[in-house]
Amino acid sequence: MEQVIQRLRQFRDERNWQQFHNPKDLALALSIEASELLEVFLWKPPEAADREKVKEELADVLAYALLLSDAYDFDIKKIVLEKIERNEQKYPVHKAKGTAKKYNEL
Repeated sequence: MEQVIQRLRQFRDERNWQQFHNPKDLALALSIEASELLEVFLWKPPEAADREKVKEELADVLAYALLLSDAYDFDIKKIVLEKIERNEQKYPVHKAKGTAKKYNEL
């Protein structure tokens, strides 16, 4: 993952774009790219979505998420594993298995 982040930094820095990559704008860009990913699925069954467009938009979402984590110097592996642990508490298997209910409805 560090290699990917390093490559994103290089791409950004070669273009002098760090000035635009503050946390607020990275979060906005992430949301916009997530919306573009949703658009790939709009008005069609999931299997009809263009896989190449999904791949392209997902890469944009991931890139902005990685740049945002880098802006805060977050350890990606650590924060994701911590979130999984919190979710395990909120969604115990014996209550959540096979249901899409939110934790406060279990």
